[in-house]
Amino acid sequence: MEEYVYIVKSAAYLGAAIAMAIGAFGPAIGQALVASRACENIGKYPEKAGDVRAAMIISLGFIEASAIYVLLVAGALLYLGYSI
Repeated sequence: MEEYVYIVKSAAYLGAAIAMAIGAFGPAIGQALVASRACENIGKYPEKAGDVRAAMIISLGFIEASAIYVLLVAGALLYLGYSI
């Protein structure tokens, strides 16, 4: 029974690492695309820079929320692996 505990702990730690790796990569790409398009639109329409900037900041907040959720899931997996 003792050997299974190590397998479960290692699976929890590996799952947390994979979740953080994938969960950080997606939002980073999304934020880069949003910022790129916002810069393009500010360059094309400088008179609308304030509106574009406000929409970009709100969008970045929503994108970052998914990364925070992944961090919470990874933390739960680490806690699960530690508490066994």
